[in-house]
Amino acid sequence: MHARIKTSGGEGASPAQAARYSVAEDESGMRLDRWLHRRFPMISNSHLMKIVRKGEVRVSGKRADVSMRLAAGESVRVPPLRLAPAPEIRRASPGDREAIQAMTLYEDRDVIVLNKPFGLAVQGGSGTKRHIDGMLEALAGKDGERPVLVHRLDRDTSGVLLVAKSRKAAAELGETFRSRRAKKIYWALVEGVPKPALGRISMFLAKGEGMGDERGSRGQGRTDLERMRVARHGDPDAQHSLTLYAVVDKVAPRLAWLSMRPVTGRTHQLRAHCEAIGHPIIGDPKYNRKAPNDPARSDPLRAVPPGLEPKLHLLARRLVLPHPRGGIIDVTAPLPEHMKKSFAMFGFDESERDPIEDAPDE
Repeated sequence: MHARIKTSGGEGASPAQAARYSVAEDESGMRLDRWLHRRFPMISNSHLMKIVRKGEVRVSGKRADVSMRLAAGESVRVPPLRLAPAPEIRRASPGDREAIQAMTLYEDRDVIVLNKPFGLAVQGGSGTKRHIDGMLEALAGKDGERPVLVHRLDRDTSGVLLVAKSRKAAAELGETFRSRRAKKIYWALVEGVPKPALGRISMFLAKGEGMGDERGSRGQGRTDLERMRVARHGDPDAQHSLTLYAVVDKVAPRLAWLSMRPVTGRTHQLRAHCEAIGHPIIGDPKYNRKAPNDPARSDPLRAVPPGLEPKLHLLARRLVLPHPRGGIIDVTAPLPEHMKKSFAMFGFDESERDPIEDAPDE
């Protein structure tokens, strides 16, 4: 159920007027962008993000960032908002409940763990009509409360996705992710074989020119949208990122099966990291930009074998974290069909012990 909106201008203030809103108890820990989406579902995402970047949204009197976490009782000042057309509000469609149930790997009174398929978006965006967040409307209770996404995966990344059944559970699980107590393991097939076989990728990342307000404004194709770039410490918007990796198996020198554990959670982190070390993920349209004359492409002994499906070979394989009521949530997702075919092609055995288990926490 959406919390009641309390404003300095009285209950139910119009979005067309500037107003102050109080963060409710069950909204504590929520990111500012998610809070805005929940409070103002009739407002376009681009407009909400624009007013935050321009400094027009203030939290407790201070300028805020979209990733800022809110605390109960804080005051959020929101400027007059521009209403978007009614179709921006996505309603549950027939079959959404059954589709969510078919994806479910685990469920209890507090959480649902989904196996997100390749190609299905987690949240809405420009031109995205069907997504997990919208489909969760089909699971809303009689009181209007509906499940809440705890984290996100890229559209073309398959695997484990955690959903909370209440705002309270979402806040607790969100804090678990922020405190790095959630252990996430991803599998990928990458070009070439990284050395050493067990290592860490540490660098600063920042959003590229194709992100934010500039998205799509320069006539660029989809592969140029939302690309992260390697940055230097001190650069504007630069954030440190850290990934631990291990080579599980390989077809040297053509490709390798990597197991990766992201310690931080930056946008497109694993995809950007793999490209940055010269071993892009197979099937990645955004972060696989070797030149046509690159020796690895022209050398038949080093080139990726033909016959692989042109889909992102990245799987959110396993998620382990404390349960809000005690105990541990530990869920593993199966290989998506395109990766299953690739594993069979190279004789990779998914039951093989994962060496990332031996990697240190940092």
